[in-house]
Amino acid sequence: MTTQVVFKIDPAVKKEAMKRAKREGIPFASVLKMAAKAYADGRFSVDIQARERLNAKTLKKLHAIHRDIVRGKNLSPEFTSAEEMDKYLGI
Repeated sequence: MTTQVVFKIDPAVKKEAMKRAKREGIPFASVLKMAAKAYADGRFSVDIQARERLNAKTLKKLHAIHRDIVRGKNLSPEFTSAEEMDKYLGI
């Protein structure tokens, strides 16, 4: 017994996926069935991550920091030892 699944997809994505399936000699329905089965079996995973959005103040600060790095300003020197770093920091 089978069941029907109906969902919406971008027409361009569907067209390209169908073209690839045809080129590889696989019915498009089989591609979708295999993907669903692989997902159910844990062989296919989907990672969705929220995109971080920085506020204007943070973006401005990051741009200033980047500008300083490009110009070589406000940077500490390179250290060859922890003791050298401690001395520079006054520790």
